[in-house]
Amino acid sequence: MSALGAGLAIWLLGAGMCHSAAVLNVLCGVDEAWCAAMQAAYEQQSGRKIDMMRKSTGEILDEIRAGRGDPVVDVWWGGTGDTHLQAAAEGLLAPYTPANAADLLPWARNFHSLSGGQSIGVYAGALGFAYNQDLLAARGLPAPTCWNDLTNPAYRGLIQIANPSSSGTAFTALATLIQLFGEDEAFAYLGRLDRNIAEYTKSGAAPVKAAARGETLIGISFIHDAVTQKQAGSPLVIVAPCEGTGYEIGAVSLVRGARHLEEAQRFVAFALSPEGQATGAAAGQNQVPANARAALPLAAPDISLIRMVDYDSATFGSPDQRSRLLRRFASEIRLIN
Repeated sequence: MSALGAGLAIWLLGAGMCHSAAVLNVLCGVDEAWCAAMQAAYEQQSGRKIDMMRKSTGEILDEIRAGRGDPVVDVWWGGTGDTHLQAAAEGLLAPYTPANAADLLPWARNFHSLSGGQSIGVYAGALGFAYNQDLLAARGLPAPTCWNDLTNPAYRGLIQIANPSSSGTAFTALATLIQLFGEDEAFAYLGRLDRNIAEYTKSGAAPVKAAARGETLIGISFIHDAVTQKQAGSPLVIVAPCEGTGYEIGAVSLVRGARHLEEAQRFVAFALSPEGQATGAAAGQNQVPANARAALPLAAPDISLIRMVDYDSATFGSPDQRSRLLRRFASEIRLIN
């Protein structure tokens, strides 16, 4: 009986680590705190339990690919739009237009059209970097203000950025540099930057979190993630690079063949509602919400004041282009420091 009990316990543990087939399954591509806040808000509003798991954007795409034809995942919520567009182009997503789409800002509706109606913008944010001013002062280093400053040998081993193979944030950085400098020069720049990289993280927000803790000097991430850390009391200085920068449109999508289609549609509509959008600010997040009726977080960066590239989502959301650039990155930037 004890052996049977032990076996049952192991089985239950394994089952608990997997998605549940009995409830709505959501893969979440935003910060863990926002994932938890959204899950709690939706469960309270709907009266139904859901299974939500946080993963990096590239990992989510891989999991949805693995479930093609018999998906366990119903909804992909959050993460950079380029990757959602790639999933749409690969036939992994289902068309859906929620009833509250008319309340969304033009960039969110345009993203919906660009995806062929298979994904919709849910928030936006600009790319940048942040440095720990206490560490900077202690080392007597110059303050970086531009992308090119980050290749200064003075920052050797003092910068973190995510790996674009797993992180939508890092792929946005790769695409941004290509649009600023041209592809070959962007890869030459990344080669110079690589000499200063201490770690390529899996998560896009991890670099500024490490800078906030004093574990690295500079973290390259979305500006809103750095704002969240600064609000928590960390000594970060946030930089919108002088050359200009890119931005993300975070998206939400239904997975093609979702087992809980009606529930998935209700979740998407809630995520786009003022109540669903408010969960970001409630969780200490500072992205710009897509719904024009949603309140802007008080500390959200004013992206109208940031010099932006005309980000080409269609090109960098193309499966062929994205896959080619990731292969080139893996070939030329060896992730060895």
